[in-house]
Amino acid sequence: MIDDRGFDAELAAWRARRLADLAADDGWLNLTDRVPLVPGTQSVGAGAGNDLVLSVGPARLGTLTLAEDGSAAFVAVGASAARRFEPGPETPPRLRVGRLLLEIHRVAGEAALRVRDLDSAARRAFAGLRYFPADKAWRIRARWLALAAPEARGIALKGGHAAEVTLTHRAEFEHAGRTVTLLPTHRKAGKPMFVFRDLTSRSQTYGAARFLIPDEIGDDWIVLDFNRAFSPPCAFSEHAICPLPPPENLLPFAIEAGELKP
Repeated sequence: MIDDRGFDAELAAWRARRLADLAADDGWLNLTDRVPLVPGTQSVGAGAGNDLVLSVGPARLGTLTLAEDGSAAFVAVGASAARRFEPGPETPPRLRVGRLLLEIHRVAGEAALRVRDLDSAARRAFAGLRYFPADKAWRIRARWLALAAPEARGIALKGGHAAEVTLTHRAEFEHAGRTVTLLPTHRKAGKPMFVFRDLTSRSQTYGAARFLIPDEIGDDWIVLDFNRAFSPPCAFSEHAICPLPPPENLLPFAIEAGELKP
């Protein structure tokens, strides 16, 4: 059995954190550009004469150098010294130049310069998130089963890219007389992340997929609270690259819980 005491308050707190993360400086509302990078030194700015042309910022922002080993540095216009892009615990290498947050983002080994505008009008004008009504029936205690051996799997990404992941567990629960299996293909902040699609996609929720990151995990059980299912970054920016669900996570029924499409 699941202890549902505090369900409403905990869900409200989760929704508040979700909105704060989305609207943060490194959230998804202010992502303006993703420009392919190759090793070497390249000029950066909004002017047409730059090697890397951005949609925001000054005509000439500075010069970016990407080394063969993947490290990167930036010299801003008017600066005398280079600054290195530095990674965080859960972030790609990044640095701030004026109102822009620059990141070196890699997908399938290919580098790109990802840009966030900290003064984004889109972020200021964001109307907020919408949800299905909270429903405790969609807070499910599922079986948490280790695979016999880790399994390498190719996962398609929105936009035609692909990534290789390693599967170690599956979640199982019963719904409408059938056993449902979900595979966590990624990890965020040390927790498994499920990428799934159900019959609410396109009409009510974001068409490509929704994400779910459980908070409660035991040795052989996991709580899947679909009230906390949320839209991926691609729902908010054309410059984001997001994983698509594996075949096992394409659900033939509607999950009317969690975040509605923006």
